[in-house]
Amino acid sequence: MTKQFRMLAHSIYECKYHIVFCPKYRYRVLKGDMVESVKQEIYHLCSQKEDIEVLELNVQEDHVHMVVWIPPKYGVSSFIGYLKGKLAIRLFNIYERLASRYWGRHLWSRGYCVSTIGLDEEQIRKYVKWQEKREKKIEKEIQGELFE
Repeated sequence: MTKQFRMLAHSIYECKYHIVFCPKYRYRVLKGDMVESVKQEIYHLCSQKEDIEVLELNVQEDHVHMVVWIPPKYGVSSFIGYLKGKLAIRLFNIYERLASRYWGRHLWSRGYCVSTIGLDEEQIRKYVKWQEKREKKIEKEIQGELFE
């Protein structure tokens, strides 16, 4: 199976992240027509940032799961701050009833969970060890050539 890499001016990358964030107090407010609004807004907000792509999205009553492709030119925490901030503003404008539960217009809890998705750790460890062995082999060959 080949991996799909993307390119920027000076780098190639495969940066996928699993992100989970929750409404404050883990209230179960993301239900009904709000689920579809959250999905649409997330897709819209991500499309406004260059090269960010939502691969998977699941909105539960008390949390949001996403698998997102984020290029290395963006910090993950900056992206999440942007997403949660803009999403909260738009949801408060659409669903005024949220303001009664979330005074101060703070919809999302402060934290989030993020994990990387990419190459298999075991494969990377083997590759790093292989590179070390390869480098030592090349050094021996070069030293052998110098003393001949």
